[in-house]
Amino acid sequence: MFKTLKPIPSPEEIKSEFPFPAALAKIKSDRDEQIKSVITGESQKFLLIIGPCSADSADSVLDYVSRLAAVAEKVKDKLVIIPRIYTNKPRTSGAGYKGMLHQPNPRFGADINAGIYATRELHLRAVFESGLTAADEMLYPENVPFLDDLLSYHSVGARSVENQQHRLTASGLDAPVGMKNPTSGYLTVMMNSIAAAQIGHVFLYRQKEVETGGAPLTHAILRGAVNKNGERLANYHYEDLIKTAEMYAEFKLLNPAVIVDASHDNSGKNYLEQPRIAREVLANRTYRAEIKNLVKGLMIESYLEAGSQGPEGGIYGKSITDACLGWEQSERLIYEIAENS
Repeated sequence: MFKTLKPIPSPEEIKSEFPFPAALAKIKSDRDEQIKSVITGESQKFLLIIGPCSADSADSVLDYVSRLAAVAEKVKDKLVIIPRIYTNKPRTSGAGYKGMLHQPNPRFGADINAGIYATRELHLRAVFESGLTAADEMLYPENVPFLDDLLSYHSVGARSVENQQHRLTASGLDAPVGMKNPTSGYLTVMMNSIAAAQIGHVFLYRQKEVETGGAPLTHAILRGAVNKNGERLANYHYEDLIKTAEMYAEFKLLNPAVIVDASHDNSGKNYLEQPRIAREVLANRTYRAEIKNLVKGLMIESYLEAGSQGPEGGIYGKSITDACLGWEQSERLIYEIAENS
């Protein structure tokens, strides 16, 4: 049984109430070109997608992104930094905080109508206050039009990568889409998802028959896996990267690229492992040209305060979902990545 709570405004209505000014759109266009040139190999810069596990508070997220912008300016010759502003959160068991889209205030219940406005306002303010356009997770394909004009990067998570609607929706996006390997770790699933997104489709989307032209910037994100015994397995090592390169060649995909997620199952859910993983990936890029040409960036979970806290919160800038690196350690890591990329 479904019970209708309230109607949701259309993307056009939301965008008219929170429009994207031309000056900010120009910033996004310039950043989109920078990111595209890294993925296609035209630029030798390195991507760093970094930020909180979940965007749980506009004030602390904007504080973080403003600090990030100052560092990004210092390393702009080496890195293109994309803030993680993830406003949707998948939950393994279905319980728990599902992100700002569901709960604009984590201390209160669900209000998706208000959450749609809150997420758009947050992304708009981030661009205005920092000059950085962000990444968000495509958890619900039907919600993409609420933010598609603001985002410079979309991520399809491990639990969604096998889903047909995610793949087809990705095929219509202009911004890069990172497809994570599924929780099982099967790289073939991820490769098939990239292949599906890189070609055009006709399908049903938001009560319309639509046609897409394919998204050639769709690429792989390696995030580790869990085996049948529940053990966490990493897939960022030298052999994993070589195997991924071989699979790219086998599938004949456009713009071979990998982002290594240093968190999640790659880190064994230990946030303090992320700097070590980043160093290993960077070292492997220097060891073999094939890996250097394939690995285009890293994904790091980072916030103002280290660790995590309960969903009730209380500590400003500390994650209420997965644990994150704190700001001081994150800043040091960014400079280290820039120096060694």
